[in-house]
Amino acid sequence: MKRILLVLFLACALFSCKSKKHAVAKKPHKRTERVVTKPKPKSAETKTETVAPKPAPKFASSVDEYIYEYHKIAQEEMALYKIPASITLAQGILESGSGKGRLSVEANNHFGIKCHGWKGAKIYHDDDAAQECFRKYKDPKYSFRDHSLFLSERSRYSKLFKLKQEDYKGWAKGLRAAGYATDRKYPEKLISLIERYKLYEYDESVLGKNYVKYETPTATTIGTYVVEKGDTLYGISKRFNLSVEQLQKLNGLRGTNLDIGQVLVVQP
Repeated sequence: MKRILLVLFLACALFSCKSKKHAVAKKPHKRTERVVTKPKPKSAETKTETVAPKPAPKFASSVDEYIYEYHKIAQEEMALYKIPASITLAQGILESGSGKGRLSVEANNHFGIKCHGWKGAKIYHDDDAAQECFRKYKDPKYSFRDHSLFLSERSRYSKLFKLKQEDYKGWAKGLRAAGYATDRKYPEKLISLIERYKLYEYDESVLGKNYVKYETPTATTIGTYVVEKGDTLYGISKRFNLSVEQLQKLNGLRGTNLDIGQVLVVQP
């Protein structure tokens, strides 16, 4: 009996020891690496700067607005065709009603140029007669170019191109004399616009250093006379107590033809 108890005691002791060892045994340590993640920089918000459109300049009148809109085109035409920009602008203002007339609004025709064999688009408008045919353009700039070609390619305007480009008064009078307009006051209207809005400054800008302010000689200038419409060599010679031959000799004239705006020496 004692042996049995001793065996049981030893068995219990052994079992108790194993269980303690099992409880104390450490679990293997798993090595973990510490990963430091840097915070991502906040994506810079794309700033879309909305550029406000430049406010349209304010104009004192429709004429000022017209000049602002078309003066560069007139200057380009002057550089190419030798027609004063001041004349082109003044004609455009007058003929198109500062860009507000029907022909300019509906046909981009700023100079009232009629069809005359035109094969392009057309518009009909009451002018000297009812429903006359006028040219129609896709863009106003083509109207300005056609105006330059209209003057430079027709022989009746050839005398204008003998004038100085600074001589806007001579050009204004010459246009009327060549039949561009039927209005007797057409030259005065052009000159008034040019001087009121200082359109001659655009001529000066194109010519640069070559620009020389042109002063038209008048009958009051000693020894000279400016030919006007209706003047004849005979009539002028009588006015200044000269013979036709004397007048021709003073001015190097071979015939009796005179040009409007031509300056004659009338004092020996």
